[in-house]
Amino acid sequence: LISHEAPDYQYLAARLAIFHLRKKAYGQFEPPALFDHVSKMVKNGKYDTHLLEDYTEEEFKQMDSFIEHDRDMTFSYAAVKQLEGKYLVQNRVTGEIYESAQFLYILVAACLFSNYPRETRLDYIKRFYDAVSTFKISLPTPIMSGVRTPTRQFSSCVLIECGDSLDSINATSSAIVKYVSQRAGIGINAGRIRALGSPIRGGEAFHTGCIPFYKHFQTAVKSCSQGGVRGGAATLFYPMWHLEVESLLVLKNNRGTDANRVRHMDYGVQINKLMYTRLLKGGDITLFSPSDVPGLYDAFFADQDEFERLYTQYEQDDSIRKQRIKAVELFSLMMQERASTGRIYIQNVDHCNTHSPFDPVVAPVRQSNLCLEIALPTKPLEDVNDENGEIALCTLSAFNLGVIDSLDELEELAVLAVRALDALLDYQDYPIPAAKRGAMGRRTLGIGVINFAYYLAKHGKRYSDGSANNLTHKTFEAIQYYLLKASNELAIEQGACPWFNETTYAKGILPIDTYKKDLDAIVSESLHYD
Repeated sequence: LISHEAPDYQYLAARLAIFHLRKKAYGQFEPPALFDHVSKMVKNGKYDTHLLEDYTEEEFKQMDSFIEHDRDMTFSYAAVKQLEGKYLVQNRVTGEIYESAQFLYILVAACLFSNYPRETRLDYIKRFYDAVSTFKISLPTPIMSGVRTPTRQFSSCVLIECGDSLDSINATSSAIVKYVSQRAGIGINAGRIRALGSPIRGGEAFHTGCIPFYKHFQTAVKSCSQGGVRGGAATLFYPMWHLEVESLLVLKNNRGTDANRVRHMDYGVQINKLMYTRLLKGGDITLFSPSDVPGLYDAFFADQDEFERLYTQYEQDDSIRKQRIKAVELFSLMMQERASTGRIYIQNVDHCNTHSPFDPVVAPVRQSNLCLEIALPTKPLEDVNDENGEIALCTLSAFNLGVIDSLDELEELAVLAVRALDALLDYQDYPIPAAKRGAMGRRTLGIGVINFAYYLAKHGKRYSDGSANNLTHKTFEAIQYYLLKASNELAIEQGACPWFNETTYAKGILPIDTYKKDLDAIVSESLHYD
């Protein structure tokens, strides 16, 4: 019955589904008292024991008074089925479901603010519960499905950089398995791995190239589902000037054989201004094995002038193995594969380091994540317990612009999102030491938006004709401002993160100082919060 002409049948269907869901969870329509429910779930091993250790029965009664179970009736049918399939605590073998949506929301809030002072935490719990249960803040799958359970790993994105040694490759693979099994999507930087035919141990053997190790990573990614909620997934990054790039660009297409294809990962091709300049001038791009050109790989991210100096120097050095290819041919191959698969992405590594909150001299960005939405510093692991390596984690949430009536609402929502996610960094476990090191040092949060298209439509704007440019500029300036303000307030209260000195913020450089000024030609909206 649900159709474009009669869309509201989705709410009728949703309410019938809610009735069925509550009957499965509780044996009746009315949910039990929160304290009784939590006690039962902790006893059965479904909820984390800290809930009963950190909160009194009286506090649970107060939280119970915050809950609006009627908000279950605001879900669409698709949302109820998402809850049932992915987010509610359940036995995925038998299909038993143990909770309903409002218990999910209040218990996520209770877990995240459990270490706040007793005199303030219930207030934060109520405010956060109201924000998430009315859909103003959207939470990612690891938090929705995991916070309140004994499995404490809630970072959505994990960025792992691989070195050019067997120990590092195996450590990367181990880290992938650990994090895929605990609900995370993976970004892999494999750009350091030397090219096919490179000497090993001074020529005792020759290198088998990138593809066998990419297959190794693919096997690790697909070995586990993401906590039983979704399949493992990864995007793997390499530089455009890698000697094997012509073989790497075609890894995802349906031609070739299993021996020379690695189809079940996505790929990120890393490019900088020099590559584009060679294309525009009709020049060549010279391909190298990173192992043959000392300093070039690190300069590719940290220092564009040094990269160009070294690159041209190595081009003229006849002792170094290399291959020249017309820039237009290489870019054409990349764009053909990108068009045919839709899963080859581009990372402009110079821009990622100049328009960045991190100082590229000490904390260069060398990769992105599964969906290319974040850019964080990493360091290769030499073994799985290497505390000198750095795995970057991104803990996510989003503002639902579709239900926000005024940009002023973002101030309160930013406070709640920043505080909840920052608390989560201390609340969760870290299966790899290098991940804890990075998370505790940088305390990175990824707070974005959902429902942007509806937000534009609600204001009579379009994606396609430029009419949304000014509204977008104003909206995202407000988002950035309120998030920075909330972070500053948290830093005043709890202290700056240990590696704050490695950020551009420590130098007083903000996003409004580093954005591409070309945007001013297409946006007439002034800055409102500077």
